[in-house]
Amino acid sequence: MYFSDRFVKPNYSANLSELTGKLSAFSSVPVSAMAQGPGHGAGVSGTTGVTGSAAGVPGPADAVATPVIAPQMADLELRGRAEGTASLEILGKLNPLAKPLALDIKGKVRDLELAPLSPYSVKYAGYGIERGKLSVDIGYVVLPDGQLSATNNIILNQLTFGDKVDGAPNSLPVKLAVALLADRHGVIDINLPISGSLNDPQFRLWPIIFKVIVNLIVKAITSPFSLLASAFGGGGDELSMVGFAPGSATLGPDARVGLDKVAKALTDRPGLKMTVVGTASLEAEREAYKRERLRALLQAEKRRVAVAGGVAAQAATVGLVTDTEAPALLKEVYKRASMTKPRNLIGIAKDISANEMEALLLANISVTEDAMRELALQRGVAVKDYLAEKQLPPERLFLGAARPVAPDAKWSPRAELNLLTN
Repeated sequence: MYFSDRFVKPNYSANLSELTGKLSAFSSVPVSAMAQGPGHGAGVSGTTGVTGSAAGVPGPADAVATPVIAPQMADLELRGRAEGTASLEILGKLNPLAKPLALDIKGKVRDLELAPLSPYSVKYAGYGIERGKLSVDIGYVVLPDGQLSATNNIILNQLTFGDKVDGAPNSLPVKLAVALLADRHGVIDINLPISGSLNDPQFRLWPIIFKVIVNLIVKAITSPFSLLASAFGGGGDELSMVGFAPGSATLGPDARVGLDKVAKALTDRPGLKMTVVGTASLEAEREAYKRERLRALLQAEKRRVAVAGGVAAQAATVGLVTDTEAPALLKEVYKRASMTKPRNLIGIAKDISANEMEALLLANISVTEDAMRELALQRGVAVKDYLAEKQLPPERLFLGAARPVAPDAKWSPRAELNLLTN
């Protein structure tokens, strides 16, 4: 059997060879009508209805639905090869004379070479196929009432696209889609369930399949992290943003959990690279940044005291400042601060409360756009370093330019993750 498609340029042709199989008997006459003999419902359609008298008086058939009669089904077995290499097998039952078509079949193709399908990929995606193999498992059932339910399990192995074809009618981000979908072994496993009614004149099977595949590719640009959600073990677009506390560049527990999922997905998809872009906002984070700076000064003072007490500088790792330690440390930070302080009549700095010292220190901490740019950079570095600790190769991780932003209602302090393939 020789198949040729002359509507796509260049033309595509395929040769089905070594075809063997069988198809048993089937008839246009429904099974129940054949059993009853001529004149007993032969040719009854598969519709359901209710009959009754015109005057509204119940008749003998009132409220009795006409049963949907199953057509006689033929056993189908078909085996062969496509293009001399791929194996083809179709098994099941069907009746092509039934209205609508009746069938219950399963089919599979193994290791179909994809490079010859380049005319289609150029037309619909703008890229030719360099190599790859396709295996498909399908299951299609059409009930007597015309309801179709289908499963299409598609496995693409080592699918590789070439350069973009100039003048192609379409251009889709297929390389990014492949990098997002392919696992570490270069295998893409897609399941496309489809259902509908063959009695619906608007229902067309292949356009639906094509639309699902195109939507999958387009999603690679619009929502790449949603496309990876299954690999994350849950989650979606929210994983493209790593949240931080206002004014801080320290990764919290929730951020680490999200990054663990991102690291796993990147490990399983070696074709992907990532750029981390830190962001910060002077307008939204001014006061929080001041408090973080003051907290850092207290922490530094605690470390200085530890070193002064005889702890080696390289080993001076101290815990976080506690509420008990804070007042004494605050007093030392205030004493060392170079700023205008309240003084008595003879010019000596006055003793003031801890709250007053804190307020004065906060008021004298300068917050500028440069400080926000540095905060954004620190956030990007924190995320990149955490991912690097998960054994991701450094050549796959990039630090983007830090970005101070003017916040809107949806913005929150964060670093943003961007996926790419080159």
